Amino acid sequence: DMLALARRNAEEAGVTNVEFLRGRIEEIPLPSNTVDVIISNCVINLSGDKRRVLEEAFRVLKPGGRFAVSDVVVQGELPADVKRSMELWVGCVAGALSDEEFTTLLREAGFENPSVEFTRTYDVADARAFLVNTGLDADRIATEVAGRVGAAFVRATKPAT
Repeated sequence: DMLALARRNAEEAGVTNVEFLRGRIEEIPLPSNTVDVIISNCVINLSGDKRRVLEEAFRVLKPGGRFAVSDVVVQGELPADVKRSMELWVGCVAGALSDEEFTTLLREAGFENPSVEFTRTYDVADARAFLVNTGLDADRIATEVAGRVGAAFVRATKPAT
């Protein structure tokens, strides 16, 4: 359905220099060293194998290629009950990497100059809102995670040689 929507949007916009492929983020259906830039929005946190995602991103990027994504990122560690909550996994929170984990995994995949720039950090009210209907103690956990979960730009570069 998403591919059909993307194709329809491209057609309506008159865009002809685009191709849509179906694949998995852990197995990108492209040859190595063929992509100039990788962008995504709130996707990596949904993968169960983030190391593989970043290795695949590195593989398909051309030398000098850029990794530039927006994702949910954590500062520090989330409480164990939050990490186990399926509702928070599909809500992009429980599977989020910490800023340190992200930069470490990017370096280990071979990237240079990894950085995480928070663009919005969730306060207590935001945290309580994403904890509603999870079966967790929203008031208790909201105060524990407030200021530690947020949206961030994550950037890195594949070495030029």
